[in-house]
Amino acid sequence: MPEKKNCLFRAEKICKSFGAVRALADFDIVIEAGEIRGLVGENGSGKSTFSSIAAGIQKSDSGHMYLKGKEYRPDGTVDAVDHGVSMVVQEQGTITGISVAANIFFGKESMFVKHGILNTREMNRTAEKALKDIGVENIAPEQRTEKLSFEDRKLIELARALYTNPGLWIIDETTTALSLSGRDILYDLMRKVKESGSSVLFISHDIDEIMEMCDSLTILRDGVLTANLKKEEFNADKIRQLMIGRELSGHYYREDVDEHISEDVVLEMENVTAAGIKNATIKLHRGEVLGIGGLSDCGMHEVGKILYGLIPPQQGRVLKDGREEVKSASWAVRRNIAYVSKNRDQESMMPICSIRDNICLPSLRDMAKFGPVSVRKQKAMAETWSEKMEVKAASVSAYCNTLSGGNKQKVVLAKWLAKGADILILDCPTRGIDVGTKAAIYQLIETLKKEGKSILLISEELPELIGMSDRIILLKDGEVSGEFERSEGLSEAKLIQKMI
Repeated sequence: MPEKKNCLFRAEKICKSFGAVRALADFDIVIEAGEIRGLVGENGSGKSTFSSIAAGIQKSDSGHMYLKGKEYRPDGTVDAVDHGVSMVVQEQGTITGISVAANIFFGKESMFVKHGILNTREMNRTAEKALKDIGVENIAPEQRTEKLSFEDRKLIELARALYTNPGLWIIDETTTALSLSGRDILYDLMRKVKESGSSVLFISHDIDEIMEMCDSLTILRDGVLTANLKKEEFNADKIRQLMIGRELSGHYYREDVDEHISEDVVLEMENVTAAGIKNATIKLHRGEVLGIGGLSDCGMHEVGKILYGLIPPQQGRVLKDGREEVKSASWAVRRNIAYVSKNRDQESMMPICSIRDNICLPSLRDMAKFGPVSVRKQKAMAETWSEKMEVKAASVSAYCNTLSGGNKQKVVLAKWLAKGADILILDCPTRGIDVGTKAAIYQLIETLKKEGKSILLISEELPELIGMSDRIILLKDGEVSGEFERSEGLSEAKLIQKMI
């Protein structure tokens, strides 16, 4: 195929399978110089598989890639970077145990070696400049990365990627790990990369940001290319339909408005002061979906950890059913309180273990009451809940680190449903999830509510809070700043007034 004059990168008939599971089938894509091209699809559609092939993390089974007109076959990520292809992923990509500067220049330390000695002072100075170049001035290059927040580590990865001056910058669902201010930094960097004549491959589940940031769009479904769209062809409903193969218009939230809520309080924090929270009282009722929201660092994520027993209160009490004091996370698990963390891979699952191991973990104590727990029993439980949650995998023996983000989240939810949890603390449960899986999770929340289960929904997305919650509590600087009942007239503007 003749190369277009302004073509920077081209992939042709890329195929990749994992056992019997086909991830990509004859996939083609062209990225022009100086463009931001979006790549979207449901979880498991093959987006991350392709990006990892382009970035040298893994190899395709067949097909060819071309960079600036020459065949491109990276032998690992360092080789890809040397060719001008750099990637930032959704999950953690920094190395713990070393400094920020060492992370930024990992594999490039020889730049600062003279007479066999590493000049750490010069490396730190250069790292500080690299961070300032992307608008970050609050991270010291000497700091150890494990002491930083997840978002700060993402910003370090951005600095590392851009310092190499890539011709092609791949951003794989990175915005899900960033706050609004962090996203603004990323968007500004993407525009600068485009203006410099380099290109961006932008993978995201957020259709709104795809439509705003991208010049063109490639859509994948089940490993197969379904459409290429130009910016003037963008339409949110059309994109969703091409992604999932069926029409999914509108908001797909709950339809009811005036739903009766029980007066029974199943979980509460009473005048609690703790890390990130000041004198807060929050009550969750039986059969209620209680939304918790606010701006970055408002304390909303800490609320979930306090109620689950992960953060002990410095003053005040955390009670279950108005009488039992929540003592620890293990205490909460035994009393059927579930917690799904915003940082799924680090805190809510064991990525290097199987689907079976993850689903059965909270239930092992219960299963062992009647004797040794057989592999057969575990397999049966895992298969039952994997099927109910429609987890896409070859078998329950598949390792969770081979699953897409949406399927990982289904496994996390499945383990708590298998345990019989009747109180679920969900911290950003649709983070990094495609529209089809997001709709399925909303349907699950509605079903659990109808069954009388109680759900604490912590979310950074105001439409999600408005669409799914019976009540919404907002926080500002660790304090409760507002409370709203579910109503037809509730708007984002009303919530924002109490957040800022």
